[in-house]
Amino acid sequence: MDNFFLTKAIELAEENVRSGKGGPFAAIITKNDEIISTGTNVVTATNDPTAHAEIVAIREACRVLNDFQLEGCTLYSSCEPCPMCLGAIYWARLKRLVFAADKHQAEEAGFDDAFIYKELELSYNHRKLDTKQIVLPENNKPFELWMNSMNKTEY
Repeated sequence: MDNFFLTKAIELAEENVRSGKGGPFAAIITKNDEIISTGTNVVTATNDPTAHAEIVAIREACRVLNDFQLEGCTLYSSCEPCPMCLGAIYWARLKRLVFAADKHQAEEAGFDDAFIYKELELSYNHRKLDTKQIVLPENNKPFELWMNSMNKTEY
């Protein structure tokens, strides 16, 4: 199921770029293999710097489940979460995180959080959160669309 949900997150990120609503990021939260919520990056559309895809999906999942903790849930993200989103994932007590593109691919597309990541440069196996990257052929598609889009708003 990981590949299925991760592919859906990538498709949402691609659509977000095509629509011009935000950056090339999307997230899906599942519980018991059912989608609880989705989110896309809407930072520029809402003038909210915290409106990253993962934060939007977490807020909606919390609303749907009527709980501020998302224990037993998995978050699928089109890209490795930024430090803010990673912090929110930990605070929300998600069980798992699965992502497609990594932070280096995001940096190549103009999204560089390296100064923050230096503080968080622990290997995956040293984190408390069960984290894995799945490399799919389409991992970089949202960034390719973003880099070639004439509709994007740089931020």
